Amino acid sequence: MKANVVLEPQPEGGYTAFCPVFPGCVSEGESREEAVTNFLDALEGWLAVKSELAQSAAPSRQKRELVEVAL
Repeated sequence: MKANVVLEPQPEGGYTAFCPVFPGCVSEGESREEAVTNFLDALEGWLAVKSELAQSAAPSRQKRELVEVAL
């Protein structure tokens, strides 16, 4: 899967990184590269939380399988 990450330069220096596909997942870095790396780290946590919430919200009578995919 590919997604576009938005990089916004900050007035005080550094960058903020976010992706509209993953609302609420935001990170920062001193450089563009660091901001993207930090965003990818934050995205791992964001996806883990979303997965846990989906699993806990699923009725127990349904059979679901969690499959890991590379991004």
